[in-house]
Amino acid sequence: MSQENASSEAKFDTLLKGGHLIDPKNGISALRDVAIAGDKIAAVDTNIPAETAKQVVDVSGMLVTPGLIDIHVHCYPESEWFHGCVQPDAQSWRSCVTTYVDAGTAGPLDFGRFKERVIDRSRTRIFAYINIADHGMGPGEQERDHLKPELTAGVCKAFPKEVVGVKAAHYWTREPWDEKHQPWDNVGRAVQAGELCQMPVMVDFWPRPPERSYEELILKQLRPGDIHTHVFAQQHPIILPDGKVNPALFEARKRGIIFDVGHGGGSFWFRNGSRALEQGFPPDSLSTDLHTGNAATGLVTSVIDVCSKFLAMGMPLEEVIYRTTVTPAQEIGHTELGHLSVGAIADVAVINVRKGEFGYWDCGGGKVTGDKKLEPMLTYASGRLAYDGNGMTKVRWQDAPPAYWVCR
Repeated sequence: MSQENASSEAKFDTLLKGGHLIDPKNGISALRDVAIAGDKIAAVDTNIPAETAKQVVDVSGMLVTPGLIDIHVHCYPESEWFHGCVQPDAQSWRSCVTTYVDAGTAGPLDFGRFKERVIDRSRTRIFAYINIADHGMGPGEQERDHLKPELTAGVCKAFPKEVVGVKAAHYWTREPWDEKHQPWDNVGRAVQAGELCQMPVMVDFWPRPPERSYEELILKQLRPGDIHTHVFAQQHPIILPDGKVNPALFEARKRGIIFDVGHGGGSFWFRNGSRALEQGFPPDSLSTDLHTGNAATGLVTSVIDVCSKFLAMGMPLEEVIYRTTVTPAQEIGHTELGHLSVGAIADVAVINVRKGEFGYWDCGGGKVTGDKKLEPMLTYASGRLAYDGNGMTKVRWQDAPPAYWVCR
């Protein structure tokens, strides 16, 4: 329920009152009111007076968190080769997401168009990994002559506000090695680009041992701060034949390698993820690999859906929020995001925790059930209301102000 306040004492635009704040960066999991003024968090406290805000929204019984960050999506609908991208503003806010990171849809030759046509025109905050292949996702990812470290690094350095790293993916998964296709061509060139621009690399990887093993990727090829996405995909030896987590994962984490979910339409399996979680190896960040092939099927509709899935797998609620706010912000080098400190950007999510019996399935059709489901209620992006799925900020039409009754 929303209450409008015309008091001259109002110094805040919006006051979210009575919610349970989970702000992992600040170590808060408690009842707190959150006040927004302009595009910033203006106050976080218990019992902030209602008369100090122009609009008071009662969020009692709900969670208040930083806006969620999804670091693996595909949101460049005008890509020449990959036609499965989602429209960012149509997908983000309704899922309590305020920041998307496109994972290498565009390469260095078409990033300018991506920036002009999508990033600059979207209200959703969008960052990007630049594909090491010159034209991005598509046939060029298979050809060494199209894998351009210097060109990629140059574009990364030219757009530091938008670009957060380099992406390597989809390389030579089946055909025999030959003179033009060597095992580490794409990873090696992506890392070279990362060295040149001093940015991390995100890798989508298909192991082909002995020439291209998963262990060599995470223990030798990648650098501290580089990211292996799709960590719980079927092709990775996460769980050894004895049922134990591969020790290489723990060793790689000590080296500083980051492990991201990147759920997608074929890259998340409970037989890897659930057993890894049970044995003390959680992913560093939860993300979707969202595209039109999975966004509408029920498999993975949003990062908040991935959060619910991990709750069902046994990850505590505070950790779920931590791994969709704090850690992704760190991974992309934008630690101004992912928290609700006073003075921070007012990206805020209000989430209802539904109780019941809910089923979640993986990319192989395996299922888990859980007793909780996270339901998006409100999203504020830089202080502006971006999503209100239940009319929480509205008044009954019978009580609407005079302007409501005038045809405009």
